[in-house]
Amino acid sequence: MKAGILIAAAGCAERFRKAGGEGNKLNALLNNNSVFAQTLRHAQASGLEVHVVTRPENTHIQALCHAQQVPVTLIASAGLGESIAAGVCATAHWQGWLIHLADMPFVAPALFIQVADALEFHAIVRPCVAEHPGHPVGFARQWFKKLCQLSGDNGARELLRAEAVHLIAAGDADSQRDIDLPSHLAQRSENNHAAS
Repeated sequence: MKAGILIAAAGCAERFRKAGGEGNKLNALLNNNSVFAQTLRHAQASGLEVHVVTRPENTHIQALCHAQQVPVTLIASAGLGESIAAGVCATAHWQGWLIHLADMPFVAPALFIQVADALEFHAIVRPCVAEHPGHPVGFARQWFKKLCQLSGDNGARELLRAEAVHLIAAGDADSQRDIDLPSHLAQRSENNHAAS
C-alpha cells in the first residue's frame, strides 16, 4: 500500500486575522470554494488515502470531510508538530505519510502521486521549485515513531535536518503558493480566472 496524505488543518490563522481577514483562512472563499475544500479535492483526486487533522471548533472542515467520508482527527493543536503527531498516530496502518498544509490549495493531484511513488525508494521526499523545497513532504514508514513524538510549532524540520531529502522538481511554481493573507485570496482568484 502506498503512503497516504495527511492534511494539517488545525492552525489558528492568527496572521490572516491580524491582516484583516475574518475567521479561519481555511474557510475563506477561493474561486467559489473554501481554501480547504480545494486542498481536499486535489488530495482526493490523487487516489491516495486522505486523513485530516483539524480543530474541534472548525465545523466547516469537519462537515466537508464527513460529506466526503474522509477521516478526521480533532485536536486543539498548539502547533504543527503536535498536529502531525496526532495525525500520524491515527494512521498507524499507513506505509508512509505525505504531510500537507491545508492552506496550500494549488498542489495538483499528480504531484501528490509523484511524491508517494518516490517514497517507495527514499526515506524522505519533497518537491522543489528552483531549489526551494516545498510540500507535501513525504516520510517513509521508518519515521513513524519519530513523527508521533513531534511537538511544538516546528513541524518536522528537525527530522529534515537529520536525513538526506530526495527532491523532485515541481513543474508548476504556483503549486507551492499558500494562503496566508486576505490579499492572497483575490490574487489567486484573478490568476486562476486569467488562466481559464
